[in-house]
Amino acid sequence: MKKYFSLIFILILIFIHLSKGSVYAIENPLLSPNNKFGVHILFKEELIEATKLVNSSGGDWGYVTIPIQGGDKNLVKWQKFMDTARELHVIPIIRIATEGDFFNKKVWRKPMDEDIIDFANFLNSLDWPTKNRYVVIFNEVNRSDEWGQDPNPKAYAEILQYAVNVFKSKHKDFFIISAGLDNAAANVPKESMDEYRFMTEMNNAVPGIFSQIDGLGSHSYPNPAFLQPPSVDTSKSIGSFKYEKDLAEKLSNKSLPVFITETGWSLDMVNESRMASYYAEAFQTVWNDENVVAITPFLLKAGTGPFSQFSLINIHGAPTLGYKALEKIQKVKGNPKLPDDYVKIGIDNPQSNLIPKKDFLDDPTNKKDSFIQLDTVKTILKWLIKS
Repeated sequence: MKKYFSLIFILILIFIHLSKGSVYAIENPLLSPNNKFGVHILFKEELIEATKLVNSSGGDWGYVTIPIQGGDKNLVKWQKFMDTARELHVIPIIRIATEGDFFNKKVWRKPMDEDIIDFANFLNSLDWPTKNRYVVIFNEVNRSDEWGQDPNPKAYAEILQYAVNVFKSKHKDFFIISAGLDNAAANVPKESMDEYRFMTEMNNAVPGIFSQIDGLGSHSYPNPAFLQPPSVDTSKSIGSFKYEKDLAEKLSNKSLPVFITETGWSLDMVNESRMASYYAEAFQTVWNDENVVAITPFLLKAGTGPFSQFSLINIHGAPTLGYKALEKIQKVKGNPKLPDDYVKIGIDNPQSNLIPKKDFLDDPTNKKDSFIQLDTVKTILKWLIKS
């Protein structure tokens, strides 16, 4: 009998030890000084320019949102990006993306489970500048061109849940953010779906899905037509994040911090002077919300591409009045929690980790040790049965 009590005690200790490894350890970014100012960029080479904006006027540790496509998993390139972000005190928000569909380049390929595994392995192989590793799971998935020609809330909810499980199994510090949805989308079969209906159907398919993620992504554009003033308060305006957050909370009973990863006025619809005044007003009023972690307007630099109407730097490389308005706004010095294994780089330690020391598939949560412990459990159980 004493042997059985000893065995039970051992099993309890092992279970407690294993459970510790599975506890999510993200930090609440709203509990520390937080510089919510940020900007959306398309290429890592824009990081230095972005820093000048997001950390201007007294700011420190601002944000940048940047997409990474499935075919762009270059360790040296992205580790250098992370190292530079650390040196410049910028917090990256990485949005994962697939690529143009093989048969229709105007449509983004619908992601598969394998994409999640590949992204989790790759992003886990990088040394991040902050403890929280912010990852947005795809983009405007309530539109057909962003989801393989057929927006599907059930399919997205399932892959979002899968992403939470896979990323968290790789490292406890991954902070999973849902895709920002198109806040102007209408209910058009096979084309688009109203974001609030989309969220509701996500939860119908995977009950409690919004309780599983860490942050709520939002594309709080001034719709309709990217021209509404900040004073307009509707479910499709720059305040749409409030309506999205309220619905997510009703569906999950969890208060989610908000990440506005895209927003901005179109220069095709308003002039530079008005855009500048709108940005200044928005940050003082609507976006001055205690639940918002970051606002990263789209876009820092678009060149002559289709997004030039939103660009804060014009085709001649000069800052627009919108840029200057954002630059002048007084900011705070952010103080994000740094990684547990943080090592200073730059002047103090010029040997920057251009290639991570850890193995590409290494698991910082010591899953190998967990497997060893599970084998031990099996051995004990076999011993108990034979006894």
